[in-house]
Amino acid sequence: MGPRWKGKGAEVKALADPISEIVGQLQSSLIRSNSRGLLSGTNVLLKADTEQTELLNRACFGRPRVTAEKNEQWFQLCMEEAFYLQYSLKCIKVVDHNDTELNSDELWKHITSRKENFPILYKAFSHLRSKNWVVRSGSQYGVDFVAYRHHPALVHSEYAVLALSSQHGSANGRLRVWSDFHCTLRLCGSVAKTLLILDIEQQQSCATSPSCLDNYVVEERTITRWSPEQGREPKVRSDPSKK
Repeated sequence: MGPRWKGKGAEVKALADPISEIVGQLQSSLIRSNSRGLLSGTNVLLKADTEQTELLNRACFGRPRVTAEKNEQWFQLCMEEAFYLQYSLKCIKVVDHNDTELNSDELWKHITSRKENFPILYKAFSHLRSKNWVVRSGSQYGVDFVAYRHHPALVHSEYAVLALSSQHGSANGRLRVWSDFHCTLRLCGSVAKTLLILDIEQQQSCATSPSCLDNYVVEERTITRWSPEQGREPKVRSDPSKK
């Protein structure tokens, strides 16, 4: 199943404005302004100026929060997005409610204490983001993420993504039996998405710091429903006169 572009000219617009370049511009802008995100439970709130607001929207990081401030905008980042900007791109700092900066190890411990499967989810998120896919929550489809080839305004999401790991009991026991596969594939088919399984194997058991991410191996698998119609020969009517 290929990309489903939204409207005439959408593909041309996407090719002229690669996600990699947008993310690079965002990274530079956040570094220049010494941007800091405020840790708030299981989210991070990031204040953005006019330029950064445009870049965050174009790069699809976070969701804007409505405020009364005219020249500043707040974005709510999920933990995967915030940690990606802090740890992988190194373009934001994260502070707690006491205005104390958290380094990557401290933020990692905070997140994993509240979200046990965060290492697996983050590895999946960063794996796709590093390949310039736009990654958003897939909760409305019963999966971990959905992946877009470009901005959602230009193209529909192409993949419904599940991050699984044998070390974490296949992520709460998902896809353990055939009926699980059948239901998930039926759902993906009904919304025109391909199911992408990211099997994430940890080569070492320690996950106390983000350095463990280097020990994860990601295997990609796409799964689709097989339709008997695809394997049938075209029907040929017999000519009674030849009998």
